[in-house]
This record gives sequence, C-alpha cells and structure tokens, in this order.
Amino acid sequence: MARSALLNVMVQAAMKAGRSLSRDFGEVQNLQVSMKGPGDFVSQADRKAEDILFTELSKARPGYAFLMEERGAVAGDDGQHRWLVDPLDGTTNFLHGIPLFAISIALERQGQIVAGVVYNPAMDELYTAERGGGAFMNDRRLRVAGRTKLTDAVIGCGIPHLGRGQHGNFLVELRNVMAEVSGVRRLGSASLDLAYVAAGRMDGFWEVGLSAWDIAAGLLLIREAGGFVSDFAGGQEMLEGGSVVAGNEVIQRALLKTVKKPVTPS
Repeated sequence: MARSALLNVMVQAAMKAGRSLSRDFGEVQNLQVSMKGPGDFVSQADRKAEDILFTELSKARPGYAFLMEERGAVAGDDGQHRWLVDPLDGTTNFLHGIPLFAISIALERQGQIVAGVVYNPAMDELYTAERGGGAFMNDRRLRVAGRTKLTDAVIGCGIPHLGRGQHGNFLVELRNVMAEVSGVRRLGSASLDLAYVAAGRMDGFWEVGLSAWDIAAGLLLIREAGGFVSDFAGGQEMLEGGSVVAGNEVIQRALLKTVKKPVTPS
C-alpha cells in the first residue's frame, strides 16, 4: 500500500516508540527484583514511549496540538490539528507479560479524525487508516466481518476493574450480551479491540469509560474497514463521552439494542 507522507510520520513514530516498549517488555520477567516496584517500571516504560512519540511528531509537524495520556493537553500554534496519543494501551497486560498492548496515534483535523495508527510491537502488527483511504494491517486491506446474526458473533468488551466504572451496570450489559452471542472476549486494550473488529477477528465491541486517546485511531480503522460505530446513545459523541459500540452495520445495531435493554429476571 502507498502511504501518505503524514501517515509515514505516524508509522515511523509508532515503530520507534514500539522498539522502546519491546525492550522494556523483555525485562518484565525481572520485575520481581526491581527496586522501585512494577508500577514504577511500567510508568517509566510508558513515559519513555510517550517522550519518543511527542518528540517525533513535534519534529515532523511543528505547531500541532496534543492530547496525550501522560502529558494531557498540549496547546499548538496550528489551530487546526491535534494528535491524540496513547503510548501504552494495555498497561496491565504489559506488566504481566501478556503480549496484548499497543501504541495508538490519531490525527484530528478540524474536529474530525483523518488518520490513525495502532501498533502492537510484541506481535509486530501495524494497523493503519486514513480517511477515505481504507484500513490495513501490515499492508493487508481490512474488512469487518460479514456475520449478521448475534448468535454467530464473537463480541469484545471492556470490564471495569477495581476503582473503575459502574460494575452493576456492566453486569447487566454482560448478561444481556451473553444470552445472545457465540462468545465474549476481553483483551484488555481498547485500541486493539477496535483494531480486531476492523480486521474481522471480532464481530463487535462495546465499552464505557474510555478516553479519547484510547479509541480515536480505532474508530477510524473500523469506519475505513466498512464498519459502524456509535456511542451508547446511538450518536457520535464517542470521544467526548467515552462509550463505544462497534461492528458491521447489522451487528452494531443489534449489539447497541442488546446492551441497552433491561435484564429479564430468570
């Protein structure tokens, strides 16, 4: 596939940060003897990757604003463009030596996501998309799965953990979905969940309580792979509200209806 100069900038930044994360991931087995403890180790890995991404993207496109997980909002002189960056999506997986984590970079132009990259360095899987140009994984064109029945579908989700989310609400959603689908999966990295939907590996995905940097690139991947995304209200406020329901046209609509319905007493 031919990439634009802009997408090449994003890919090169992701690959460079990915090499840093890969080196740190190789040290996970030594965490039990780390003086500062595993939490500090992962924070350092996260910050190093974010520093690389900030430096590379700033150098290539001076003046663009940023919204980053660690730095937060960084103003730019450009006024039209903003990078949305998560340097390590799937921190808990990373810490436990599970190779399901990713770097996520999206570019927003005048409020619209126009390019996205999700890179899993542990598996060397690079997902890319540009608005109107399709979605790809390692140069292979992506299409969302074609299944049209929830009973045939494998659906991804995020599960709220200690100190996060409305556990009771999620249990209602999960019970609704479990009763309708072939299987439910929880990868632990929202950017990869969305990339897997774009690649047809999962038929749909839902989660609440997400940040814009978690999902911006993945939303574009799904749209460019022929899929559909909405928030829990059926609108397009995913980045602002942090809720996502995704799939092909039929599955997305059915999944949205399913997660919102009340539980029928058994």
